[in-house]
Parts: sequence; structure tokens; C-alpha cells
Amino acid sequence: MSEDDNPMRRAQAAMRTPLPKRFYKEAAVENTAGHFAILLDGKSAKTPARNSLALPNAALAMAVAAEWNAIEGNIDPVQLPLTRLANLAIDAIASAPQPVIDEIVQYAGTDLVFYRADNPPGLVALQNERWNPILDWAAAKLNARFSLAEGIVHVSQSNQALAAVRARVDTLSRPFALAAVASVTNIGGSALIALALADGAISGDVAWNAAHVDEQWNISQWGEDAEAQRRFAARHAEFSAAAKMLALLRR
Repeated sequence: MSEDDNPMRRAQAAMRTPLPKRFYKEAAVENTAGHFAILLDGKSAKTPARNSLALPNAALAMAVAAEWNAIEGNIDPVQLPLTRLANLAIDAIASAPQPVIDEIVQYAGTDLVFYRADNPPGLVALQNERWNPILDWAAAKLNARFSLAEGIVHVSQSNQALAAVRARVDTLSRPFALAAVASVTNIGGSALIALALADGAISGDVAWNAAHVDEQWNISQWGEDAEAQRRFAARHAEFSAAAKMLALLRR
């Protein structure tokens, strides 16, 4: 995913310009031929590329409308994480899904869960606790087995395993599930965690904790400063929005 397509980066760019004030009284959902469009005071909401902001099911559309109804004062993109992800899906991924699929598979070639610490024992145990279930899921669901390594020395994965990942990514509904999985993969550094989340095998919280073992271990040992907390919270909000989108898409 390019920097221009990264929801967090686009939100940060938007924050550098004056924020528009809320101009509508109510956001609502309209079901038109199976597409659930967001209406602002009865008028179709638009994406940045001027496409209709329409979602594939009522549950997700209601969640997006709730974001808009919760806005007070200025329209802050940070408060619209589901909307930003939907915009990305509609404006970019719908017309060009293949680069996103390729990127997810590329992540799987060097997935976070393959690279294990050899010490301290507490970190080793935590990685095993949170990452081994992901590999077990991949073996059972994808029939894919992966090689592990200690440290950061690259370990090559079999063509069969990567082909199994690609086959699973190809089944994701487009563009919304694909956008959400790409976001989780990009933020967490693991395609396998993202795919297990999309499958409903793990919750959003379990996925987040699995994707941030090292960071959480370091915080538990050394603490965290205010700036690091702010960055961590921003990433968590984006990750949680993608996890929520995947959960709502399964309804």
C-alpha cells in the first residue's frame, strides 16, 4: 500500500489543513438495490474521488453513519476511521485490487510470526503463546506450513505455503474485506494474523496483541513515553477500525 493510500497518512495530511465544520444535521442509511448508501441530510455522501459512499451491508453502513452522527463541531478525519477505510476501498482498491493482493502475499513471505527471539525466556514464551496459534490456524485452514527462524536472518518459505496464502487472499470479498485485511497487515506486519482475523478465528484484541508482542514486552520492561503512547494509540485506532469492518462484513 502506498503512502497516499495509507488511511493514517491521509488523515495526518488532512489534519494540517483547517477542518470543516459539521454542515449536516443527520447521517442516515439508504438501501438501494442491495447497496447501503450514507446520506447526509438526505443527500448522498461522497468519497474524496466523488464516488457514492455506499457499503455492502446494513451493519457496516450503520456503523459508518454512526461515526458521522458522533461528530461534534469540526469534521475530524481521525474520528472517521471506518469511513476512511471505506473511501480507500471504493476509490482505490475497487479498481485495482491486484497490487493490494500482491502486497499481502509479499508480507506473508517475511511474516512477523516467523521470526522468534532466542531470549529472554519471558519474550520467547510470549511469542510462542501468541504466535503458535496463528501457525496452527494456517496449517488447519490453509494447509500451509511455514519455516521459523531465530533473530532477523531471512528464512525462505515454500512456494506451496505462499500459494496457499494467495489462494486465501483471492477469496476475500472486494473491495472492503481486502482493504481491511491490507490495513491490518500493514499496521501489524503479519498477513497471517490479518487472515486469521478475517476468518473470525481470532478477535480484534487477540490480533492486536499478537501483532505487538515485542512492543508490549518492551513497554512492560522499560515503560513508555507520552509520544510513543500517542503513536501506539493512533495505530490501535486504525487497527481496531479494520478489525471492526471485518467483523461487520461477516454479519
